Formats: sequence, C-alpha cells, structure tokens
Amino acid sequence: MIPRKKIRIGDLLVEHKVVSEIQLQNALVEQRKSGHKLGRTLVALGYISEDQLLDYLSRQLQLPFIDLKHYKYNPDTVRLLPETVARRYRVIALDSSNDAVLVGMADPTDIFAYDEIARVLKRPLREAVVRESDLLRTIDTVYRRTEEISSLAEELSEELSETDFDLAQLAETSDVSEAPVVKLLQSLFEDAVQVGASDIHIEPDEAVLRIRQRIDGMLHEQVMKEKRIAGALVSRLKLMSGLDISEKRLPQDGRFNIRVKGRTIDVRVSTMPIQHGESVVMRLLDQAGGMLELDHLGMPADVLARFRRSIHRPHGMVLVTGPTGSGKTTTLYGALNELNLPEVKIITVEDPVEYDLPRVNQVQVKPKIGLDFATVLRTALRQDPDIVLVGEIRDSETAEIALRASITGHLVLSTLHTNDAVSTAIRLIDMGAEGFMVATALQAIIAQRLVRRICISCVTEHPLEAREKAWVEGVLGESIDGVQFRRGTGCPHCNNTGYRGRVGVYEFLEMSPELTDTLRRNDTSAFAQLAGQSAGFRSLARSALDHARAGVTTLEEVLRVTGSSDQEFESLSVTAQRAAG
Repeated sequence: MIPRKKIRIGDLLVEHKVVSEIQLQNALVEQRKSGHKLGRTLVALGYISEDQLLDYLSRQLQLPFIDLKHYKYNPDTVRLLPETVARRYRVIALDSSNDAVLVGMADPTDIFAYDEIARVLKRPLREAVVRESDLLRTIDTVYRRTEEISSLAEELSEELSETDFDLAQLAETSDVSEAPVVKLLQSLFEDAVQVGASDIHIEPDEAVLRIRQRIDGMLHEQVMKEKRIAGALVSRLKLMSGLDISEKRLPQDGRFNIRVKGRTIDVRVSTMPIQHGESVVMRLLDQAGGMLELDHLGMPADVLARFRRSIHRPHGMVLVTGPTGSGKTTTLYGALNELNLPEVKIITVEDPVEYDLPRVNQVQVKPKIGLDFATVLRTALRQDPDIVLVGEIRDSETAEIALRASITGHLVLSTLHTNDAVSTAIRLIDMGAEGFMVATALQAIIAQRLVRRICISCVTEHPLEAREKAWVEGVLGESIDGVQFRRGTGCPHCNNTGYRGRVGVYEFLEMSPELTDTLRRNDTSAFAQLAGQSAGFRSLARSALDHARAGVTTLEEVLRVTGSSDQEFESLSVTAQRAAG
C-alpha cells in the first residue's frame, strides 16, 4: 500500500486564493478553541461553503465526489467499519470489491484517518469526498440498534424467570450500568434518537413483546419472543419516572430526562394496564433541538404572512387545529418564540409543559388537585398578561373564559381537535359559546397536517391511474396534464419506506366582516359556505396536492392525511369523469 503524504488544506486554500491568509489565521485561532477540523471551522465562519470546500478538495486531490443522498449503498458494506471508527474519523465504507474498498471521507486530507481505516479494513482503499452532514445521517440510519436490542433482550430473559424476578433487587443494584435492563433501555433510546423517533411504544402481548417506534408519523415494529422482560422494562421506567412500581391496575403518567449521544431528551411516560401486562408509551422531546422559528415550519409564504399578521394583533383569538401529532404544538411554540420579548408578558396553561421557554410563565395543569385549565386561566388573567396560550380548549368553561379574555384586550392562542379550519368556529358554538362572542373574539384559524416527504434517494416517477387523475382534477378543478407525480421505491436511506422527513400542510381561514356576521347570527351553514369561498382560502386537500404536484410527497400520502374515504374518492372520480365526457 502506498503511504499517504500529509496535506495542509489551509495552505492549499490560501495558495489557490480560495480563502485569504487573514481568514486562515482567524480560522486557526477558532480551531484551537473549538477543537474542530480546519475545514469545518472555515465553513462555520462563513469563509467558504461546504459544497465549495468539497468541490475544491475533489478537484485538487483528483477524488470523486459522492452525494450520499442519492447513493445506493449496501448496509452490510457500510458495517465493514465499526461504528466507533466511522464516527470518530468521519468515514463510511461504500463499496467493496476484490481490488479495494471505496470509502467516503468528510476530510480526505486526514492522513491519520486514512491509516487507521486501512489498518482496520486490511484492504487497499479508494477514496471519495462526501458531505459530513450526509455521512453522519447515513451512519445513524445504518448502525441501528435493532440487533443489539434483540441481543440484550435475550440476555435479560436468561437472567429472569417468571418466578424469581426481584424488582427491589434490580432497583437497588449498586452497579446499575451493568444491569441488562438498563443496557436494553439505553439501546432503545439511542436507536430512537438516531432514527428521529417521536415515540416509543412497549406493548406486551400474549406470547411476545412488541416495541414500536413512531418515525415520521408511522409506527415501525420490532417483535421479541422474550415476553418475560416486559415487567422488568416497565418497572425500570416507572422508577426513572418517579411512579409507583407496585400499582399495576391504574394508568400513571410521569417524565424524566435522559442524556443520549450528548443530547438531553425529555421523556414523557404514560402507562396503561392491558390484558397481558402494562403498555408504556414514551414521547421523546429533544430539548437541544430548540424552538423552531416560524420561517422554518414550511408554511407557504402567503399563509405565513397572514398568520404573522394575526399573532401580532394586540388582542383576539388565534386557533391552531388538527389531530394529535399534526404539529400544532410546534406551530404554537414557533409563534411564542417570535412574540417572546422583554416588554411582553406571556403566560401559558399547558398539559403537559413540553418545552421550557425563557421569560414565559408556564403553568402545568393538575386536575387531581383542582388545578384545571379553567382555574389556571382565571388566575392567569389576574397576572396582567399580554398574551395567553391555552394548551387546549377542552370544555365550554375554558372556551368561555378564553373568549372573554380575547375580547378584553388579550391575545389568546390555543388549539382545538377539529378536522379543518371551517368546522372550528362551528365547534366552539356547539360547545356552548355564544355566537356573538365567537364572532367578536376569533381572528384566524389555521388547520394543519404533516405529510411525509418522498425520500430523495429513491424517488421515481409515478404515473397516475385514470381514477386517481380524475380525483385530483376533481379537487383542483383543473387539468393536470403534463404534471408528473412521484413516489419513493424504498432504499436503505429511508428504511425501505419510500419516505424520509415530513412537511406541513396548512389551511388558513382569516375572519372577514361577512364571516363574522354569519357567526353573530348563529348561521353556521352560511358560515361554512362563505368560508370555503373566502379570499385566499385553500383547503387541506388542495394544499397537500400542491406538495404532491411539486414532487414533495405522494398522492397516497395526500389521501391518508386528508382523510378522503374510498366513497369520496370514487364520487369525485366519477363526477370528474362525467364532466370530462
């Protein structure tokens, strides 16, 4: 094997006038502080973009550049390198032949990384340049913990039996880090964080234990035969959450924080007795991720501008609606993040408090001691707030207090579990709110869903069937000839689902004098008719179809999130076909 020569990337960049000598010296000073690679430091300081740096290295070193987003790698080949080596040296094995192993490197000038990889693989190397962010994402995808989880589950099962498991002994183990149950939980959390899971479900069945993770809104299942470990897992989670491990007949709720790969994860735990034991669902909240700004939520520019205008009004009510898991909390926290200024007093009433916000007075409701939404809301209004966030309007009492607060000079933000924006105002009236109060208070309603993005690594064209085309044209009211729809075929990048990541779909309804008048008259049917015809209004289905036409998501995903039934599908298809005929 030909020994590599050390290359000084900084000198090369200065020599070819990619960066200046002053910029290099500044980067070297910053590098000594951060300990990061020089290339990464130059990119972080804005002296050069990552793509410019990689393009330059590719040309200078005469190495190919590989875009991992579109590279069809073999997971078994990637695993030729141990995960610790891959992460430490920012390298990934991409292809293996008799002659050599093709490796992608974030920094191909790192001679120490090259030597260590060659030593580990014991094969000649062919190098390629890859983006570090894509490399780390691929490593997270490939080095899943599923095999490790199964192995630890089996190990734990061997240590336990149906009769001799001692909960107290496990809880008091002096060296808990060595306990298989703790190792299993660590692997579960690490795997969930790597793949971006929002929830972990632990469900004991009659003969097996099911562990499911919700990724991009869909559950992915892993089945274990070691059903006896369920009790140990649940007990350990209860101890971590401060719950009563002896109580198995009643549901319990708790939370704890855990450090995973240098990130602090807030875990909300819910237990529920089921036929074969206790089901546990854990919601994972990454505190290190920070609040999303409104600009980064993916709202269309016109919707974002109108939503911003609504939340910057001095008073009134703005509602965000949608089913559980549709991103309502993210939107509300994005709004609060923008409104959170020193001169503004904000109080939130939540169940539970999901993220800690500086300067914001956040209250966790506790119904067991009488601290419900209505009680906290009454008290909050005596605290001289400018803005009040009500986690959810669940009953008529909370609705009335929130409406009165918005009429008396406060901006009230809240959520409702309704299917669309149009039905939200009607739902408030159905809950017992007076029509004139809803008309006076309500400023805007935004309904939303999250649709899965097509994986860009395996995206392909997807010609529509005749009935699908007819349905789309029926919803849009226009021809889609020449529009190319897409889908994902499934690849290692997306765990063979064809989807990776999600994007929001929004339906925004801003109150107009005409709409307000219908509510004041309690004429809900006229309100529904006028709302669908109001200026700038686009339904959820149309908004989702915009993403499908742009190749961001699939028609199948549009049908799933908009709740279009087979009957509606066939009805619109037939109507459109008749109109075309």
